[in-house]
Amino acid sequence: MAEQVAHSPDTAGSQRPRRLTAEARKRSILKAARQAFIETGDMNGTTIKAIAERGGISEGVIYRHFESKDQLFYEAVVEPLREAVDELVAATEVVDLEEPLTPERQLQTMNGLYRQLISTLEEVLPLLGLVLFGDPKVGRRFYRKHFAVAMDRLADAWRDVEDRYGFEFESPDLSARAVMGIALVLAMESRHNDLFNRDRAVALISESTIKGFFPVIEPSRRRR
Repeated sequence: MAEQVAHSPDTAGSQRPRRLTAEARKRSILKAARQAFIETGDMNGTTIKAIAERGGISEGVIYRHFESKDQLFYEAVVEPLREAVDELVAATEVVDLEEPLTPERQLQTMNGLYRQLISTLEEVLPLLGLVLFGDPKVGRRFYRKHFAVAMDRLADAWRDVEDRYGFEFESPDLSARAVMGIALVLAMESRHNDLFNRDRAVALISESTIKGFFPVIEPSRRRR
């Protein structure tokens, strides 16, 4: 099967093929792989051929970007999680850039964080279960190199914010893990419980998280 290409109009008004960049091609392969793995619910039962057919490309194109199906499966789970954490960390870094953080905005920020995490975890939930609770060696490697790292990055971002207000954040690492765990459970509720009210759940858990894990922000104490 020939590799898919995008098309763009030339000066005469006709279309000519325009190849995707390597990064865009890799993202499209990961998307196709994610869908294929979710459909089968099994890494071993999903073939490279099936992924290629879903993506409308040849198997050779996949092997130009990924060494093996294991690597493809691994990155299909890692990419959405990494992107979500990148966005959350970036948002935390600028949350009080223009004006001091108030308790109201602190709550609003936590609300947005939960929404982002829940949406991302719900998207990769079937694959996340396979990678964490399938092969123990794979699960341990994924947790240490990616899941734990994601939580550590959130903890570091929160530690920086609290430091700007002169507070000693006793356990940001534990707080980040608690938030990730709560988001994971809410993602499962969202996926499997038709009666689940995400807005209400996020509002309640955001307020509880702020009260339970974070000190009260006083805008006047902002150091820099």
